[in-house]
Amino acid sequence: MAVTVEEAFELIYKNVTNTLIKILPIEQALGSVLAQDIVARHNLPPFDNSAMDGYAVKIADAGTCVSVKHTIFAGDDSQEELVAQHAIKIMTGAKIPLGTHCIVPIEEIQICQGGVTLPKNLVMSKHIRLCGEDIKDGDLLLKSGERLNAHQITLLASQGISHVKVYKKPRIALFASGNELKMHFENVKSFQLYNTNTPTFFARAEELGCEVDFIGTASDTLTDIKLHIQSALDSNLIITSGGVSVGDADFTKEAFEAFEYINIFDKVEIKPGKPTNFGRIGNTFILNLPGNPLAAALNFELFAQSIILALSGDNSKYLNTISSKMKADYKFRAGKKTLVPGNYDGEFFLACDKFAPGMVSPLATSNSYIIIDETCSNLASGDCVKVIPTKFSFTSKKKVDLVTKS
Repeated sequence: MAVTVEEAFELIYKNVTNTLIKILPIEQALGSVLAQDIVARHNLPPFDNSAMDGYAVKIADAGTCVSVKHTIFAGDDSQEELVAQHAIKIMTGAKIPLGTHCIVPIEEIQICQGGVTLPKNLVMSKHIRLCGEDIKDGDLLLKSGERLNAHQITLLASQGISHVKVYKKPRIALFASGNELKMHFENVKSFQLYNTNTPTFFARAEELGCEVDFIGTASDTLTDIKLHIQSALDSNLIITSGGVSVGDADFTKEAFEAFEYINIFDKVEIKPGKPTNFGRIGNTFILNLPGNPLAAALNFELFAQSIILALSGDNSKYLNTISSKMKADYKFRAGKKTLVPGNYDGEFFLACDKFAPGMVSPLATSNSYIIIDETCSNLASGDCVKVIPTKFSFTSKKKVDLVTKS
């Protein structure tokens, strides 16, 4: 019996987790998901320091000519102490000398005999970066489950953290099945097709931060499909396409069942993509997608991406939507949740004017899609819709409703 889209997501999130970890140097951790909380070890700045090239001065000396005898550079371990009627020249980042009230930038002073003349209006602590004003020792900087980007690597480096504990990236194995399929590096005959699904899945899984293995294209025999399955069982997730419907040569389901396959769901009430099914063999999850290219690609975006996000350990594992409006009227047949590719321009969503489950061009020329509720048969220009992007990742820490309703 087919499950709803919502039920399929519930089953994915209930069954899929990641507990496998490893330690990486921060130079190799970009895009990985933290498996530990990061707590600050040091104040940042670690000491009061100058925010400008200028002069360390006292408020009481405002408007007077003060003597300058010393200069402190960034990195100096100076023990100078500022006294009245004196200033100390200081460079950006240098440690503030004891007794300093504020820093006067170089461009705000004038040269006088034996020193510099200070402005008349001085403000306490101006142009001084105070110890710990950015980060305090003991602050929680990053939480387990956060994906590391370049600026979070900055946080780690600022604390002298060289290695972090992260979740292992999901390892994905791919193969297709079908006597009619040939890879793009092979010659095709008039009755054969290029396998576009597997290269698509490979590229998309890599974009989503996975380690990907291509097992090959299985012929439509039970024996060959079983050999491909056996070769992929050391992966976290096997993704196949084709052979999951009810044709005479569709052996994929039977082949998986030979490995004590546990079914989680075997059909989804969605168009296109109803034959999509999901299960596991031991600790390896299996996602079987339809063979039609557009149906396979759209259902990869919806279900494979959700599985991959759950496998990654990312707290933001739920797909998210962008509120938009229809750019033009769109009519269709109600009765089943429908995936519609199109383009989001920052304000409006325009559905592709021509698409079908067996096409390859619509997703290449679109940047998003919408899921239309089964009760809806018409979207008018200006109607609000929920856009799900395909050209960038947009996820949430909380589950959201992905479906556009009339």
